[in-house]
Parts: sequence; C-alpha cells; structure tokens
Amino acid sequence: MIETNNLKKIYTTEEVETTALNDVNISIREGEFVAIMGPSGCGKSTLLNIMGLLDNPTSGQYHFNGQEISSYSEKQRAQLRKGNIGFIFQSFNLIDELTVFENVELPLLYLGIDSAERKEKVEKALERMGMMHRQNHFPQQLSGGQQQRVAIARAVVANAKLILADEPTGNLDSDRGDEVMKLLSELNDSGTTIVMVTHSPYDAKYAERLINLFDGKVVTEDMKEGFHV
Repeated sequence: MIETNNLKKIYTTEEVETTALNDVNISIREGEFVAIMGPSGCGKSTLLNIMGLLDNPTSGQYHFNGQEISSYSEKQRAQLRKGNIGFIFQSFNLIDELTVFENVELPLLYLGIDSAERKEKVEKALERMGMMHRQNHFPQQLSGGQQQRVAIARAVVANAKLILADEPTGNLDSDRGDEVMKLLSELNDSGTTIVMVTHSPYDAKYAERLINLFDGKVVTEDMKEGFHV
C-alpha cells in the first residue's frame, strides 16, 4: 500500500535549513498495523503528513496504492485522500460548532454522497463506536475519550483503506487510552491498514510492526509474532 524510496524532507528558512527526513525507505502492506516511534523532532509527524498526502517530500519517491505521487499538486493529493485516508489526531480536531453527527458526516459531504446514504453511514459509524446516543451533542459536551471515539468514527465513516493516527491517546487517561487502542485494533482486525505515531511503548504493543526513527532516519524495525496485546 505504501512504499517510500530515499524520501527526504528539508525545511528552509532565511536563517537555517532543517532536514526532517533523510533517505527514509519503508514499505507498509495493506492490512498491517504499524507503529512509528522516536524522540520529539525525529520526523515522525512529518513522515505521517507525507503518507497522508498533506505534504510533499523535497526529494525521493512515495508510492501510495501503486501510484507514485511525490510530485502531485495539492489538488491531486486532496482528490486521492478522499475516501482513501482517514486521520485521527491527538487533539481530536473536531469542529466545536457542529454536532457529533455533523462532525462525522463531513467527509461524506466532501465526497458528494446523498443525504439518505450519509445518514445511514454516519449512524453505522457512531453505533460502531458506541456514540449514537450522543449524536446531537457538541464536542465540548463530551469527555476526551468520547471525543476521540467521534474522531475515529469520522475517520472510518467513508470506509477509508488507511487510518493515520498521530498520538491518538496523548490527551487521554490510561483507561480511555486503552479503549481507543482496542478500537484501533478492532478496525485493523476488520482489514483497515493503520499507521500510528506514538511515544507510548504500551500503545506500540498493539501494532504488528514497530519502526523507530532518529534524526530523520529509520534506525530499527521490529516485527514478531504475537505482537498484539
């Protein structure tokens, strides 16, 4: 599903040039659950942004579903993201002015799906996350764990093939964090590919494979049987 070849990302300002990614070569198969770890500033979020077609590399190649997309325009990347990639963020990124139902519905509006089908898909996603009873509430009326469940519902409502999760338990206590990780594991068991950036060794144990980054480079990869919690 994902393959990078000598991927580089360099940020340049008037004063300094910073290499965020330096010749990164990774391959992620469809249906995998991969955790990316490393110290702050090692390039984890930059790599996730490129995987999610939110940014282009400075050089190197990025293949997504067999397409080489490193030179795609923003419009081309946005088109490819639709229906293919779902995002889960540490800060939830829900829109305060929209209800739970309306937040989850947003990706379907962008896809131009008619209202009857949208209603069916949103209700199915909310039921799956145990949040149907909160569909008319606003994000600020929910706990952190509930907000993250709504964010996961939004990520999966369009049946995205790939879920990218950036510190999905970072703002949650341990019980709510466990709840979110189990939901991600269930999604993976049902066939969704998941790539997760995390600082938590405990959360990383839910993944089948661990990629460690340091100073913008892949330093180790670990894959073993029974890696699931």
